[in-house]
Amino acid sequence: MILNPWPWYVAGPLIVLVMFLLLYFGKRFGVSSNFDTLCAMGGAGRFVDFFNFDWRKKAWSLLFLLGTVVGGFISVQWLTPDPTIAISPETVKDLSALGFSNIGSQYLPTEIFGTDTMWSLKGFLILIFGGLLVGFGSRYAGGCTSGHAIMGLSNFELPSLIAVIGFFIGGLTMTWLLFPFIF
Repeated sequence: MILNPWPWYVAGPLIVLVMFLLLYFGKRFGVSSNFDTLCAMGGAGRFVDFFNFDWRKKAWSLLFLLGTVVGGFISVQWLTPDPTIAISPETVKDLSALGFSNIGSQYLPTEIFGTDTMWSLKGFLILIFGGLLVGFGSRYAGGCTSGHAIMGLSNFELPSLIAVIGFFIGGLTMTWLLFPFIF
């Protein structure tokens, strides 16, 4: 049985409700802070002072990570009626010129996310370097895209606005300058 995804006018207000509840209870939202909690749970505080805090006070936020995994599973299993993706003809032409095939037939192109690519030297280096950049960037910015864009902007925080502008500039730079060079 395949269900249709919730429309924006249902999902959007639910996100707003969650934000109001988090603000009311004095909690913060973001993925990178959950990874801090996981590192503290694993004992990273013995090696790095940054992770030396009482993770039990933030254990509630680990439900967000669990919900992300469960929500992704539910989405793939029951909320994806058609795995193909509507992509503009110009984008298909541009990606074909870069060597991509089967464009629009799946969400994750095998040229980037396939197991053959992942275990190649180029693919492995892209994953390692990209992961380090994302980890460094979210730590340097004091949070991740979801934390700044959803929670920080809803609190009218200037650092979050600056971080979100930086995320967009970085995304545009990657898409238009670096991505064609890498592929």
